[in-house]
Amino acid sequence: MITGVPAHAGRTPRRPAIDRRLVLWNIDLTLVDVTIVTRDAYAEAFRQVTGRPLVKLAPAMGRPDSEIIFETLAVNGIVAEDEHLPAFIAALTTAFAARRKRLDREGRMMPGAKDALKAVARLDGVVQSVLTGTIKGNAVHKLAAFGLDKHVDFEIGGYGEEVYPKATLLQVAQGRAKQKYGCAFTAANTVLIGDSTRDVQAARIGGAGMIAVATGRSTPAELTEAGADIVLRDLANPSEVVAAIARLTAAGTQVGTG
Repeated sequence: MITGVPAHAGRTPRRPAIDRRLVLWNIDLTLVDVTIVTRDAYAEAFRQVTGRPLVKLAPAMGRPDSEIIFETLAVNGIVAEDEHLPAFIAALTTAFAARRKRLDREGRMMPGAKDALKAVARLDGVVQSVLTGTIKGNAVHKLAAFGLDKHVDFEIGGYGEEVYPKATLLQVAQGRAKQKYGCAFTAANTVLIGDSTRDVQAARIGGAGMIAVATGRSTPAELTEAGADIVLRDLANPSEVVAAIARLTAAGTQVGTG
C-alpha cells in the first residue's frame, strides 16, 4: 500500500460553492421617481373602472398598489366589490404601459442607482430582484425606462398585485429564489434596500438585513429608529453599497445588531 498520497491525487479538486446572496430592491424613491406618470395612470385607471374622475389619490407611503387601490376607492366614495381590484390592476397596467415613453422625460433615476446595481451584480453569488408595492408589469417598465433592468431577476420578486403585507412578500420572494436557485434564503443572506420605514419593518419582520437610503420621505433618524441595520444618505457611492451588503451577508453576521 502506497502511503503519503492524498486520496484526491490525480483528480481536479472541486472548488467550494459560492454562497448565494439575495438583494431585494425597493423601486420608488429608491431607484427611480416617476410620481407624475404614476398619478396620471391611476387617474385613467380610476376613470375606466368607476366611470368617474379621480378626485383624491391615496398616498403611497411605501404601501402596495393593492392597498392604495382599495383606499383610493374608499376616499372617493366607491364601495369596493370583489371585481374592483382585478379590474383596477388590469386598467392600471394598461394605462401605465401607454405612458411608458414619458417615464424618462417626466421622471428621474435616483442618484447612483445604475452604478449601484452594476456594482452589486459583481458580488460573488449575488441575485438581485425587487420587493416593491408596484404591480409587476409597471415595475418592469419603471426600471427598463432608465436601463436599470439588466441586472434584475423579475421572476423572483414580490409585487403590489399580490395581496400580502410587504414582510410576507419578502418571504414569498425568498421562496421563489430558493425554488429557482436551489438554496435557502434567510436573514443571514438576504438584504432589502429601501427608503421607507415600511421597508425597514418588512425586513425586520420578514427576515432580511436592511440597508435604508434616505432618498424618500423618511429621515435618517426615522430609518434608524425603525431598526435599519445601515442607513445611507443615497446610492451615490457604489462601493459603500457593496460594502454594506457584504457586511450584512458575511458568515456569522448577526442581522439587526447595528
